[in-house]
Amino acid sequence: MSFRVRQVIAIVAVVLMAAATGWSQGSPRVTGVAPASAKVGDSVSVNGENLGKANVSAVFISNSSDDFPATVVEQSDGKIVIKVPKVKAGDYNVSIQVKNDILIQPIRLAVQE
Repeated sequence: MSFRVRQVIAIVAVVLMAAATGWSQGSPRVTGVAPASAKVGDSVSVNGENLGKANVSAVFISNSSDDFPATVVEQSDGKIVIKVPKVKAGDYNVSIQVKNDILIQPIRLAVQE
């Protein structure tokens, strides 16, 4: 086998390993919030998978028409702690920003007065 063929095989192997590593990390996903009910300014844990800074750049609480940015206090792959932003009392979805997209998750947070 020529040096050039071995070189091409080595490059293909590296590309395949890098792709497999990227695919195994998975997409960010929110699985729950604790507590499920909070007041403006309270800390809430947003729990899930792949929530680290490399994947999630912001967290919002969202209603049917607006996304309200929450202050991120702490962030790891399994949990993001946020401060509830100043919003009206009501039920909101938790949303995460992944690259340029805001993904509304099927997880609810009740904001109390």
